[in-house]
Amino acid sequence: MKAIVQKDPEDPASLVLEDVAMPELADGEVLVKVAAAGVNRADLLQARGHYPPPAGASEIIGLECAGTIADAGTTGREVGEEVGCLLAGGGYAEYVAVPEGQLLPIPKGYSLVDAASVIEVACTVWSNLVMEAGLGRDQTVLIHGGGGGIGTFAIQVAKSLGAKVAVTAGSAEKLETCMRYGADVLINYKEQDFAEELKGQCDVILDIIGAKYLKQNMKSLKKDGHMVIIGMQGGTKAEINLGALVANRLTLQGTTLRARDTEAKAAIVAETVKNVWPLLESGRIKHHRHATFPLADAAKAHAALDSGDVTGTLVLTV
Repeated sequence: MKAIVQKDPEDPASLVLEDVAMPELADGEVLVKVAAAGVNRADLLQARGHYPPPAGASEIIGLECAGTIADAGTTGREVGEEVGCLLAGGGYAEYVAVPEGQLLPIPKGYSLVDAASVIEVACTVWSNLVMEAGLGRDQTVLIHGGGGGIGTFAIQVAKSLGAKVAVTAGSAEKLETCMRYGADVLINYKEQDFAEELKGQCDVILDIIGAKYLKQNMKSLKKDGHMVIIGMQGGTKAEINLGALVANRLTLQGTTLRARDTEAKAAIVAETVKNVWPLLESGRIKHHRHATFPLADAAKAHAALDSGDVTGTLVLTV
């Protein structure tokens, strides 16, 4: 089969479409013929050598895709069934092996290309905002990177739960996108200090920045507030004021979806399909796809995402 291979480990842009061996199915896995794969910031990190796949996972980049089952293996699923896939790796390829519990139905009204970049974001947002942080009605949530794929999706999920949504973004265009998807408080982080704007107001923070924002995030949380860190674009090391943490009964949590075991991923997938898919199918959540690239242009897709100009998600078509 054809797949994207990184020819030079020192060059993140050396992504080339080449012949590789077909995946071998383990018990409980299906072989999916990939129609399209989503592009995520984690893919950029892997290409830079900072986010290796878990032990035993495919070395091929790609954390989500959509396609049709080509071999049902031992699962009893139907060959030809259209599915979305949550992956630990392997999405940038013509075929990928997927544990049955990480298969999702294609939302009604969605094409395979549409669905390819909704899997990772939906599972990430629902598992962190709701399953981990318990976001609910009349609470306030701060979403960093509101104009990106995670951000635009998280805004809509939070609004569907009845929460008030504050966002940070770095341009008027991105804040306009956030407002269009329902954000209530718009903060340009290049011009405003979000901690001063939101001091002691946030029940939940969904953070993609990490160390750089730690002090400001803690200042923004109200008592019993819960911050979930899902990215470290602003670094990995920061000093923490334990006095403020204890006095305000704050919860600071770091999570990653990729490294969870298959049982945990299956549980997240099931909850996401149960709670988010009806919102997609009814149109209450609109998935924002920024652009589509052919699989062979994976390097161009990475460059586009890295530019900071993307609102929504990117997709590779096979």
